[in-house]
Amino acid sequence: MEIGQLIADRIDALVKERGTNNRAVAIAAGMSATGVRDIILRKTKNPTLANLVKIAEVLEVDIGEIVGEPPKPRPTVAIAGAVGAGAMVPVFDAYEKGDGPQVECPPVLSPHGVVAVEVVGDSMEPVYSAGDLLFYTRESSDGVPSDAVGHRCVCEDENGMGWVKQVRAGSAPGLFNLISLNPGADNQHDVKLKWAARVRLHLPADLARRV
Repeated sequence: MEIGQLIADRIDALVKERGTNNRAVAIAAGMSATGVRDIILRKTKNPTLANLVKIAEVLEVDIGEIVGEPPKPRPTVAIAGAVGAGAMVPVFDAYEKGDGPQVECPPVLSPHGVVAVEVVGDSMEPVYSAGDLLFYTRESSDGVPSDAVGHRCVCEDENGMGWVKQVRAGSAPGLFNLISLNPGADNQHDVKLKWAARVRLHLPADLARRV
């Protein structure tokens, strides 16, 4: 199909999807009242890029959706494994080198160095539910950075078990208290951790776009 017809068809479809009409879009775009209709009916065979950009803004889409450029896929983040709170789940780094399940990186995060884990079980209700994803960044392979202490963290204990807890300083250097998110669950005291990373983002299961 010729590019002009593709543009006309796409604008026509977008106008209908938005529940509006050609005249309203044209006026909002600063064009003549028949400007959009003329493009759709091919009376205007070569619409200017400036007008197409204005139409795209009114229809709240990227110009690429009108001129036929394929949408750029969002970067993905590896789901490293699963994690629990009240139940011990030894599943960190189940997939090496980013292999395995992936999830679309939320727009508010940079994909660089970000990892996700999936919540299992109901031990963190009502804060986190089964299937939710937690995103974190590990600054180093080992240790507990100072910005993690006092916050909700994904962490791994010396036995290789994964947890999501609030990490607090323990009774001595190198020991930490793990405070449960569920008030009814038990806390852990003076635990040695291999590493801890602050939770940067919580994404409910129904909003995660797995790929």
